[in-house]
Formats: sequence, structure tokens, C-alpha cells
Amino acid sequence: MKTAILSVGTEVLFGQITNTNTVYLSQQLNLLGFDVMYHYTVGDNSGRLAEMIELAFRDCDLIITTGGLGPTEDDLTKETVCQALHDQLVMHEPSLRALHEIAEKRGRPMTENNYKQAMMPSRATVFDNDAGSAPGFALSEGGKTVVCMPGPPREMIRMWERRVQPYLEKSQTAVIYYKTLRLFGIGESSLETELLNLIDAQTDPTIATYAKEGECSLRIASKRNSLSEAQRAVSEMAEQVAERVGQYIYSYDDEELAQVVGKKLIKGKISISACESCTGGLFAGALTSVPGISEVFDRSLVTYTYNAKMKELAVKEETLSKYTAESSQVALEMVQGLKEKTGSRICISVTGLTGPGGGSPEKPVGLIYIGCIFDDRTEVKEIRMRNVNREWNRHYAVLCMLDIVNKMLEQKAV
Repeated sequence: MKTAILSVGTEVLFGQITNTNTVYLSQQLNLLGFDVMYHYTVGDNSGRLAEMIELAFRDCDLIITTGGLGPTEDDLTKETVCQALHDQLVMHEPSLRALHEIAEKRGRPMTENNYKQAMMPSRATVFDNDAGSAPGFALSEGGKTVVCMPGPPREMIRMWERRVQPYLEKSQTAVIYYKTLRLFGIGESSLETELLNLIDAQTDPTIATYAKEGECSLRIASKRNSLSEAQRAVSEMAEQVAERVGQYIYSYDDEELAQVVGKKLIKGKISISACESCTGGLFAGALTSVPGISEVFDRSLVTYTYNAKMKELAVKEETLSKYTAESSQVALEMVQGLKEKTGSRICISVTGLTGPGGGSPEKPVGLIYIGCIFDDRTEVKEIRMRNVNREWNRHYAVLCMLDIVNKMLEQKAV
């Protein structure tokens, strides 16, 4: 079913609040097999709202609205939808009783404008609101349906889960199932090239690639008559993708790289420590965002200066003088010193130039070195990022550190 999502509220239109409702509803509708064709946002204006409803119905059979169901004069969604679908408002006694109960619990009298919230289109299917005061409803005419829900996300989500989703499932003709694969180490254009024959031949499942700050996502979706059919189709396509670019895939469940690494460390009970120079603690911040990581994460030392590297990690002064901090030699001595200091099974170091200044032809901005020790294996990796944006370079350096740890864990079959 072709669907439009219509957000109502001047505060949304002016960007005074973040419209999370549209993101949530798009995801949920897609899972139900409804084709979301348009997102609209309109202020608290009855005339423009009516125009949007008319516009959306030119190409869609279903409109989902959020907002404009409150008791004030600028809450006009219900009245406008009722008029557009040629119905009239009548008092809905169950909603009125619910409003009286809310007023009694709050110890406040019912005001005149509260009665407005109990007025509903005469032909409507009414959805009670157990997280707020404004009921929602669905109204149909001539094969077209409008579903109206309150704007506050907590109320909207509760109503969707308990009332609206079961209502829409009755008209569900197909199921959409999808998986999002996460990849690191390959750009979007290269990823598309590797999968070109699959993309060109796609009908169902469909494949879509997305770029995301230093990494890529791949969405595989299938629309079938049953969930099991859709899941099977997506799984088979994911296997074909893995045959071509499996070495870059780190998650089949749309997880962040830090989450993937953290879970493996916890599962394997593998201790880890870090020493960071150019990233200034960002690696530790990413890893400690994982719940339960305290079981395995020992420490991270931010050794920014020459003195800190020598004092905390026993990096030799002659090594720093001869090669500078931005060198494989220093990255190696940093991680060796960390291993000696902590005894963690995995120790990782990073040093380099994240910019925007300080580079040279021999050592340009974006040059970093990562040292890693896992039990008896040691590796130092050079990475050159062609970017002078400091924050992006720092972010990408952390991803590289996580990727190195992840690959070492995979090789150990954790």
C-alpha cells in the first residue's frame, strides 16, 4: 500500500524540535510491507493541511499523521481530516470517560477545551491513548485512509505498537524483511563495483549501498508473502555478497564496529588496554560505550607528549629523536611498553598526524601508525588518510584501531 507520512506542527516545520516520529514510522511501515512514498511536514494551518492531504491522496492510499490532536485552538488535524473525508465530529463517550479519569487522577477539573479531544469523526475507528490524553483514530472513504496519532513520540510509539500496527496488519498484503551489513576498508564506489552484477540483476531482494563516515552499509531487503520467504531470500543474497566482499564485512546486524569488538572481547574474556597519542582517548571512549566492557577493559593512557611516552611507556628518547613520534618505531615501542605495564592480552597504540597543520611531504597530515599485540603476535600498521579535517582523521583512526583488533580476534576465532 502506497503511504505518506504527514507531520503536523509549526514547531516541527521551524526545526524547533527534532522529528523522530517520521524515522520511526518509516521503519515500522516498511517492516509491514507498506511502501512509504512521501514525507510531508506542515504547520498548524488548516488550509495548508487540507492541501497536503489532497496532494498525498493523488498517489497514496494511506496517510499517517502525527501531531495536532491536542486541546488548543491550533490543534486542527482532526477537524481538517474529518472535513477532507466528508465526515462530521461527534462526542465519543469512551474517550470522554477516559479524559474525566485523567482529570480526576491529576486532581484538576475538566476544562472546556478538553472536551474537544473527545470529539471524533462519526465513522472513525478510535485508538485510545494510555500514555497521554489525545486519542487517535483511523478514518476511511473511497478506499483512502487517514490514521491520526498524537505528536509526542512516547505517546505516538505506544499507540502505534498497541493500537495502530494491529489495525494496519489486517490490510497487510506482503512482508518486508531486511538486513543491514556493515563494512569497513572499502569505499562505496568500490563496493558497488564489486557487487555490480548483483545490483544490475536485482529484482527481489534489492540491494542498496550507503556511505557513512569512513565506512559503508549495505541494505538487503525482500518483500514476500511471508516472513520466512523474505528471510530466506535475504539470507541467500547475503551469502552471495559475502562471497565477493566478505573480508570487509564486520556485522550482519547493523552494529557499530565498537559494539562488535566489545562483544567479542567480553565473550572471550580477553583483556585489552590502549595507549593513545593523536586520538586523545577516543578509542577508549568508543570501546567503553559498550555495556559490560568493564569485565575486560583495563585502561587507556593518553600519552600525548614525548615526555609522557617516555615516562609512561618507556619509549626511548633516541627513538623519538631519530624517527619522531609519527613513526612505526614509536608506535611499536609504545605498545611494547603498554604490554609490559598492563599485561593485557591485547594492547594497542596509536600515534600520528591528524592535522590540520604540522605535516610535511615526508610525513603528511593523515599519516598514523597503529601498533597491536595479541598474546604472542605483534603488528604495526601504517595508514595514510587523504584528509586535512582533524576530527574526521581522529574518527577514522579509531575505526582503524577497532578494525585491527577485530581482525586479530577473528583470526583467533573468538
